[in-house]
Amino acid sequence: MSDAVIDIVGPDSLPVIVKLYNQIFRPVREISGFRRRYLGRHNVLQMIARVDDDPVGFFVGFELKPSIFFTWFYGVVPEYRRLGIASQLMEAVHDWVREQKYDSVRFECHNQHRPILHLGIAKEYDIVGIRWDPDRGTNLLLFQKDFFHH
Repeated sequence: MSDAVIDIVGPDSLPVIVKLYNQIFRPVREISGFRRRYLGRHNVLQMIARVDDDPVGFFVGFELKPSIFFTWFYGVVPEYRRLGIASQLMEAVHDWVREQKYDSVRFECHNQHRPILHLGIAKEYDIVGIRWDPDRGTNLLLFQKDFFHH
């Protein structure tokens, strides 16, 4: 188990997040793509996980609707996986989401990304639907965790 330091970071840390993203995911994305995705979004949240001051993981998300916060990406660089860092990031996001009084947090995941599927289930998310991803020609599973019940 690793004990990463999780920090909420501002727009000035976007280059670090994009660098981490491109170490983890394909196809690579430019910083401009992240900026475009953030346009008009409320409550953009960025977190960076560090081990010994080295950035090893990240989270980005934003408000989907006033009651639901949307997880856009979680990522941990390959050499730091299976150490609990994604769990730490997810717990930090849950704490922030509760503090902001959102009712739920949601994420989408491709079926082949088994580690995040397992993490979502371990963190008591419910599978609430399936959405077709035309870019990849495959389905995304929709996960949601509710915090407040009316």
